[in-house]
Amino acid sequence: MSSSTAPDGSTPPGPIANSTAPAGSTPTGPVATLAERRRVVFATVIGTTVEWYDFFIYASAAGLVFGQAFFAPLGANSVLLSFATVGVSFLFRPLGAFLAGHLGDKYGRKLVLMATLIMMGLATTLIGLLPTYATIGVAAPILLVLLRILQGVSAGGEWGGAVLMAVEHAPRDKRGLFGAGPQTGVPLGLLLASGVMAVMAMIAPGDEFLRWGWRVPFLLSVVLILVGYYVRRKVEESPVFAELAERRQEAQMPILRLFRRHTVLVLVAALVFAGNNAVGYMTTGGYIQNYSTDPEGPLALDRGPVLWAVTGSAVTWLLSTILAGWVSDRLGRRATYLLGWVLQLVGVVALFPLVNTGSIGLLFAGLALLTVGLGFTYGPQAAFYTELFPASIRFSGVSISYAIGAIAGGAFAPTIATALVSATGSTTSVTWYLAGMTVIGLLATLVLRDRSGIPLGPDHEAEQQVSPVRGLAKV
Repeated sequence: MSSSTAPDGSTPPGPIANSTAPAGSTPTGPVATLAERRRVVFATVIGTTVEWYDFFIYASAAGLVFGQAFFAPLGANSVLLSFATVGVSFLFRPLGAFLAGHLGDKYGRKLVLMATLIMMGLATTLIGLLPTYATIGVAAPILLVLLRILQGVSAGGEWGGAVLMAVEHAPRDKRGLFGAGPQTGVPLGLLLASGVMAVMAMIAPGDEFLRWGWRVPFLLSVVLILVGYYVRRKVEESPVFAELAERRQEAQMPILRLFRRHTVLVLVAALVFAGNNAVGYMTTGGYIQNYSTDPEGPLALDRGPVLWAVTGSAVTWLLSTILAGWVSDRLGRRATYLLGWVLQLVGVVALFPLVNTGSIGLLFAGLALLTVGLGFTYGPQAAFYTELFPASIRFSGVSISYAIGAIAGGAFAPTIATALVSATGSTTSVTWYLAGMTVIGLLATLVLRDRSGIPLGPDHEAEQQVSPVRGLAKV
């Protein structure tokens, strides 16, 4: 074990965390230039923004349109089933994570990033062209679900590749900040998706939005994909993987190795993300949009102002995500997360009392407060996850942990929230549910040691193999 590592296997912030050595460098290994690092961060931000824009316009449309357009014969259950299709894609994220993890650890991060971008864009564009139930009957929802599954496979592979490209290119003392780059793809994607939906609600109000206005944001994906592809094509491979490839140390069976040695770590890391994801999907999953605009609901607010409030909250989410990445480079990932869980719990408790006032201003205040905690439990995640897993199986580890956490957290959060309100007649039950998920994330974080600044290259594989799960010896 390295002399700079604590006896428990962790590497706390300090001299090693403040080193300016590149993440993937060794005395003889590759070194990323400053220009290349900036290009990588820009490419990962652009790419993940496009991916999550595609993902979130579906969730927004599920809350506003799909119940009527694709599931109308189900009457009162149409919205519930529409939200269920949001969750279905999460069930296929592990498939995308397994495929991307295997290919990413064996053939490189860049290959996977190009493939996931194209897959997501194709599925999103085709959704924008789908005929409705009134036109082709039951084939419409079937095709919708199939395309949503394709989005899920793509999303399952995208995140791991993007964060590894960013963090493995970063200097040790800036991994949190660099890793926050691809993390901002979520709030930026939400900002873009909600903003475009809000504009279309103005251009095509009322029935026109239901007839054709919702399709435009999906079709715009074509332009965004071309931009993302152009930017990502110019990025060099991760220096950590380049060094593995040069030494011919690529993992042959990365997923088997991962679960043979790090099953507990994968599950604990997944619970960390689940605590954030369940709460985040109150907006990214379209629940707040549907709850506050439902004509038969308690609020019945206008669609446009609600979408603008969600768009504004995406800005606060963006800023807090970047700030949290920066803070994690100074306080450590674990301490930043613990602060984030407290802030998130405050936001959860305040959310529905503010939303239920029926005031757009207070609805925005509730969402903005919530997103501060979300940013602090999401901004450090890229660096946190990257530092948990050994180099040769890192893509598999971060991708699969993320995918499992997405299923446990956000997959059916809007569906659960809808069912809870239907059963209890009150949003208090939803608050308890979200608070419980936040506490689960906090407890999972407490189980893990902080490894901020641990060397990421293949020369330190033995050190990386020491389990960061408290109570577990080297496996």
